[in-house]
Amino acid sequence: MEKIAVLLAVYNGREWIDEQLQSILEQQNVELDIYISVDLSSDGSYDYLVEKYSRISNILILPYGKKFGSAGRNFYRLVSDVKIDKYSYISFSDQDDIWHKLKLSYAVDILKKPNIDAYSSNVVAFWDDGKKCLIDKAQPQVEYDYLFEAAGPGCTYVFKNKLAVDFKSFLLENTVATSVELHDWLLYAFARVNGFSWYIDNNAYMQYRQHSNNQVGANTNLKAGLKRVKLVREGWYRNEILKLCKLFIIDNEDIYFKLKNNNFSNRFNLLLRIIHLRRRNRDRIVLGILLIFNLL
Repeated sequence: MEKIAVLLAVYNGREWIDEQLQSILEQQNVELDIYISVDLSSDGSYDYLVEKYSRISNILILPYGKKFGSAGRNFYRLVSDVKIDKYSYISFSDQDDIWHKLKLSYAVDILKKPNIDAYSSNVVAFWDDGKKCLIDKAQPQVEYDYLFEAAGPGCTYVFKNKLAVDFKSFLLENTVATSVELHDWLLYAFARVNGFSWYIDNNAYMQYRQHSNNQVGANTNLKAGLKRVKLVREGWYRNEILKLCKLFIIDNEDIYFKLKNNNFSNRFNLLLRIIHLRRRNRDRIVLGILLIFNLL
C-alpha cells in the first residue's frame, strides 16, 4: 500500500485537535504518517500533543519554538522540513476539521487515474450551532483562475510525490515565495503554471469547521463577506495576485501589467476577460464590480 504524508499545521488548536487527529488516524485503505508543526501558541498545544500523541509511531511532532505567524508559513515549514520524497502522496490538514473515513482513499483512487497530479474537493462547512453548508469549489478550471483563487480549501489537497518534491525545491530556491500568505493558493498556482494536472472533486469528504479563528473560512454569510470586503479594500487581494504574477511570469505578463498600472482602460480590458479569471459566475460578478468601481 502506497504511503501518504499528512502535513498538519497547528496554532492554539488544543480545543479541536483530538477530533481532527482521530479522524485522520481512522482513515481506511491507506497507510500514513502525520507530521505536526505547532506555531508558537498560548494554549499549551505543543505540550499537550507531545504528552498525548508522541508515543504513536506514525505521529511525528516537529521541533517547537518558532513563531510563523500564519497558517501559510507553518505549512511552508512543513513542506520544507519533512522528507516528503519518500512518500507517494502528500496531504494537507488543518487542526480543527473532521474527515470522512475514506477521504484519503477516495483522493488516491482519483490520483491513480492517468494524467492527474493533484486533488482537491468540495467541503461541508459546519458551525457549533449545528448549521451546515456545502462549499462548492468544483467549477471547471479556466485559463487564469490560479492567479485569482485557489482550488478550494487547502485541507482537501492531496497531491503526488513529483509535484510535492518540485514545490519543495521551488520554496527552498525562492524564499520570496513564502510571502504569499495562502499556501493552498500558491501550490495551486505553482501546479498550473508548471503543467501539473489538477482535479477538483464535486463530492465532499470532510466537515470544515467554522469559528472566529479561521484565517479565511467559508464565505457563506454577511460577516464572512464583510471580512473579505475589508481585505480587498485594504489591498490584500490585489497584492497577493501581483505576488503570484511576479513569481510566475510566463504568459501572464499582460495581467500583471494591467493590475500594476491601474487605469480605466486596463480595468476594462480585464473585465472583458472575466470568464478566464474566476471559475464561478458569482465570483466573476464580484470581481467585475471590483474592477468597474476601482475597488481592487
